[in-house]
Amino acid sequence: MLNERKIPSTSLEAEEADSIRALATQLRVDSIRCSTSAGSGHPTSSLSAADLMAVLLTRHLRYDWEHPALQNNDHLIFSKGHASPLLYSMYRAVGVVDEDELLNTYRRFGARLQGHPTPLLPWVDVATGSLGQGLPVAVGISLAGRSLDKLPFHTWVLCGDSELAEGSIWEAIDKASYYNLGNLTAVVDVNRLGQDGPTELQWDMESYARRVEAFGAEALIIDGHDLGQIDDALRRAQSDPDQPTVILAKTIKGKGVPEIEDQNGWHGKALPADMAEKAIAALGGPSNVKVSTHPPEAGTPAITPNAQAAVTLPRWQVGEKVATRAAFGAAVSALAVRPEVVVLDGEVGNSTHAGDFKNVASERYFEIFIAEQQLVAATIGLSVRGYVAFASSFAAFLVSRPFDFIRMAGVSEVNIRLVGTHAGVEIGQDGPSQMALEDIAAMRAVHSSTVLYPADAPSTAQLVSAMADIPGISYLRATRGAYPVIYGPDEQFFAGGCKVHGASLDDQVALIGAGVTLHECLSAAEELAQAGITARVIDLYSVKPIDVDTLRRTCLETGGRIVVAEDHYAQGGIGSAVLEALAGANTPKLHIALLAVRELPGSGEPQDLLNAAGISARHIVAAARGLLMD
Repeated sequence: MLNERKIPSTSLEAEEADSIRALATQLRVDSIRCSTSAGSGHPTSSLSAADLMAVLLTRHLRYDWEHPALQNNDHLIFSKGHASPLLYSMYRAVGVVDEDELLNTYRRFGARLQGHPTPLLPWVDVATGSLGQGLPVAVGISLAGRSLDKLPFHTWVLCGDSELAEGSIWEAIDKASYYNLGNLTAVVDVNRLGQDGPTELQWDMESYARRVEAFGAEALIIDGHDLGQIDDALRRAQSDPDQPTVILAKTIKGKGVPEIEDQNGWHGKALPADMAEKAIAALGGPSNVKVSTHPPEAGTPAITPNAQAAVTLPRWQVGEKVATRAAFGAAVSALAVRPEVVVLDGEVGNSTHAGDFKNVASERYFEIFIAEQQLVAATIGLSVRGYVAFASSFAAFLVSRPFDFIRMAGVSEVNIRLVGTHAGVEIGQDGPSQMALEDIAAMRAVHSSTVLYPADAPSTAQLVSAMADIPGISYLRATRGAYPVIYGPDEQFFAGGCKVHGASLDDQVALIGAGVTLHECLSAAEELAQAGITARVIDLYSVKPIDVDTLRRTCLETGGRIVVAEDHYAQGGIGSAVLEALAGANTPKLHIALLAVRELPGSGEPQDLLNAAGISARHIVAAARGLLMD
């Protein structure tokens, strides 16, 4: 294997080699020009990869630049998103970005050529810049191409050597190997220098290769400035349909500007104007090389979306005890009649009930195992390809471990659906390591997110069905235990709504809950009624967006007396959402009690834990009585 990794130096036809070299030079010049004009950026990281991208652009990438949404186009992802000067210079070379936009708008306010690539540009699939994310997302894109679309497009990813310190990169290579993604190639720009000195392995190419091979991919070592080696490696990367390839290209940071080549301290710094002028002149000055890439291969996706397919949701009887996680499994299985719906799970499908989907559409069910970063990243990649992708795991891990991927999905403004089960102290004996008590706060803070927390099976099924068509990032929180069905099969639930129980003009207090605490609020209202105290109950199943009008009207009609009970830490959860909704409203003086988990819980029976946290029915009753005494 050691000798096979190294690609021998071969020669391109002299004329073609000269044209590629001219393109690489232009990419370097333009990377310097736009970053110096902006006064910021990462030119040195762009200079090192210019030869790699010049060969890819002219010889191997298959793309119709006038039709970026074409299903057969290859995908090119800059996982090292800080090398955006290089990417935008490539766009100029193919004619979709002109010189004026490149030089006068890069990194400027209101411009689409942002500091790191985002899908404001139609040729960018996802936002990058948080290192270690581009390759994992590419796994989802490639998975769609191989297993679902069955199209011949290839996914190319430019990685930096610094980001190979991220565990998510190795999760990606592992899953790419597991799913035989020969349509995925990572090109690693091994330029030795990171932001603050040498990288961990510097130019130890053999160590990189051994790691790549240990995770099941083919490793190819090349000189990243030898055009012939680059061309041969890119060709070889497309030769095996069942094995992903990682091209390890030894490069020089700042290549083409001798004063800064392989010099520490230049990362993320634009060249000063005088140095830039000298470097550009030495490189031959600005040029106008234009590139025509190869057209995409012909083909038709094997799956045709059908959002109008008739979905028959499961039905339950009022009073029947059903866990909302089980209702999720039943509902997402019903959605399988829509051929674009796919489900991914993190090796807990028998608990989340995502595994139910496997029983009805196994070809659209993907097991990502205990690799939550890759779980969310693959979901994003499938979304890029137009699939309605659901990802599920225990809420404690689904939201926390891959949170940066979720955050960046918000930057990308992609559409993904996340279902976190086993949330809150309600899970019982497993204890605090398994209890998601921060997930609502985390998900509410994400751009474009919708946060849903249903209390019974019918509401869960309705909301899961709605999630299929909710834009952005939707998150549904599901409970472990089985609770009585409250709603009939014809009740309607939608993002931004809530359900009001027992409202009258004589209501003295409002009890607000969601999920498990909704049941506690209903029990509390019954106890208060026996004492002659009228209380309405609000099922706040949509935490974001929240039903502001209903909350403000409730505040007016109950004299501002509100009790909120939530199985979540006090910070950033349902109580915070309610207070934000009421802020600035023309409402009476608030008399509000926020019941939430305020101490570190332990193991125990669910009801004991709800009592210990102060969020059970008896605590809600006590809080309501206290408000009436104010």
